[in-house]
Amino acid sequence: MSQISSTSHSAATSGATFMMLASLVFAGTNVLQSVLPTPAEWGGFGMSSTGMAFWQYVIASVLALPLILRIGLSNLRTSRPLTHEVRAFVSALGVHVFVYGFASGVPIWQMVTLLATGPLFIIVGSALFLGERVSAARLAAAIVGFVGAIIVSGVGTESLGWQALIPITAAALWAATDVLTKYLTRKGESPETLTISLLVLMTPNHLAILLFVNAFAGVLPMGMAPGFPFELPAGTGLWLLLLLGALTAVAQYLLAFAYKVADAVYLQPFGDLKVPLSGLVGWVALGQIPSAWFWPGAALIVGASAFIYWVENRREPASLQSA
Repeated sequence: MSQISSTSHSAATSGATFMMLASLVFAGTNVLQSVLPTPAEWGGFGMSSTGMAFWQYVIASVLALPLILRIGLSNLRTSRPLTHEVRAFVSALGVHVFVYGFASGVPIWQMVTLLATGPLFIIVGSALFLGERVSAARLAAAIVGFVGAIIVSGVGTESLGWQALIPITAAALWAATDVLTKYLTRKGESPETLTISLLVLMTPNHLAILLFVNAFAGVLPMGMAPGFPFELPAGTGLWLLLLLGALTAVAQYLLAFAYKVADAVYLQPFGDLKVPLSGLVGWVALGQIPSAWFWPGAALIVGASAFIYWVENRREPASLQSA
């Protein structure tokens, strides 16, 4: 007999489908995030990476208004507004660091795969700041995923440079966002409040980061704030920016649907599919051929996620088992 009841099986199938579609959409956003900040002489559009992230989320927020209204602005009421703001700021900062990696010339396959260091940061943060007990299975999966990321980065080869630290920094920031989410959940904040606060606060935080970066443009690395920060690209570049914002909104909808019908632990391996998908899309669309290290490293990452999914599912409550 099946391990999951017919109702649960339907939800699991729907959740996996939504998550895989979200991974494919994220792969598309990664391509656009790589092209738009690339200098014009190299075939890109020369946007400021921070300016691109700002407009990306302005467009996405406008398109996500139906989702925001459906969840309800009343869910913004909270006794911990400062923690919600810190969570939104750290998440937005992670986006800016991530897109700066593309502006620095880090290929898509390396950028996305190095994000797999995130679970290790989450485990460390949860243990240190939340007092969580780390199971051997979760620690092993995180370490294997980290090893896979190191392999993809090309350690010991000429392909590994300081730029490899950019996606790892983004992974650490997004891991901090997850730890703060866990903290707020423990304090009784509802999923609706967590979702609506992040959607509403992301755009003003992106604006604050954009203004800060441009105020200190003279001392920050090149590519973060070239030219007028609010300048929009013309012609094809503008259409691609609109598409980037639209895809970001679509990805948020797909994630919301996925997490509505299935558990996050179950969905994790399907989310990790964005690693090979982004590598393949970057190869097809931009001719960024992954190194030979990409495939074994990506296999370790996806394998580690599949392993922890299998272990966690063995602990599912008996109510999910068929009679």
